[in-house]
Amino acid sequence: MTRIHLADKAIVSVSGTDAEHFLQNLVTTDIESVSPNEAWPGALLTPQGKIMLEFLVLRSGDGFLLETHEDDVATLVQRLTLYKLRAKVEIASTESKGVTVFLDEDAPSNAVLDHRFDIAGLKLYRSPGFHEGAQPNNEAYSSARIRCGVAEMHSDYATQDVFPHDILFDKNGGVSFRKGCYVGQEVVSRMQHRGTARRRLIGVSANSKLPNSGAAITAGGKSAGTLGSISEHQGLAIVRTDRIASAIKNGSPVLAGEVPVEVSPFDWSGVSLDSEPQED
Repeated sequence: MTRIHLADKAIVSVSGTDAEHFLQNLVTTDIESVSPNEAWPGALLTPQGKIMLEFLVLRSGDGFLLETHEDDVATLVQRLTLYKLRAKVEIASTESKGVTVFLDEDAPSNAVLDHRFDIAGLKLYRSPGFHEGAQPNNEAYSSARIRCGVAEMHSDYATQDVFPHDILFDKNGGVSFRKGCYVGQEVVSRMQHRGTARRRLIGVSANSKLPNSGAAITAGGKSAGTLGSISEHQGLAIVRTDRIASAIKNGSPVLAGEVPVEVSPFDWSGVSLDSEPQED
């Protein structure tokens, strides 16, 4: 049984009679589809369609809680407030003292299932605050993220550096293509309908220890991406799938730094490396 305290997580509260309508018209998640016992991924995009801020969306009474990285709380509150205008919502950071994650054990009644892990076959629950018995085991949490294909800002990518498709938000419920307008929707919808997403999150493995996060991923001598979170011989990377596919087809090496690696799309994602490459 594992209880992990993530001290670098924080909570922003969005409450009020207009809270659901406000978020539905602003963030990537289909807010109306978020059930009371689940946490769904979401983001606030730039007008160019890149992820500015990332979070998990949880229902809380008549409002919502947004779990994000502690370094992003002030910016998230500021950006949400910027769009508030006359909406009847209250936006505020909370004194949550981090978040507790529950793995392989019964979670308390106020914990919610993390949808990102659930679709990969792992029951992982989250609850704001510190719970008795929780340990600060970020390595165990990172290992679970790597196994399940869950990328997170600061660990796997920087703000305004990726599109939702790059981190599989189109596959794990992080972005909706069925609701009305939200910031950056036009670009993201165009990528979806034209099938132009070429960067994707995949799993990386090696026979020896992987280099540090940030190491370059190369395929057949060409730049293909950057190594993100690592746990011994396993890691995450956002890569150009066309260049990876071309290297595999030609029998050329794929490297993380100087280390030969195997790359594997996550089964739940539907991403394939068998398609014909589409190099520039």
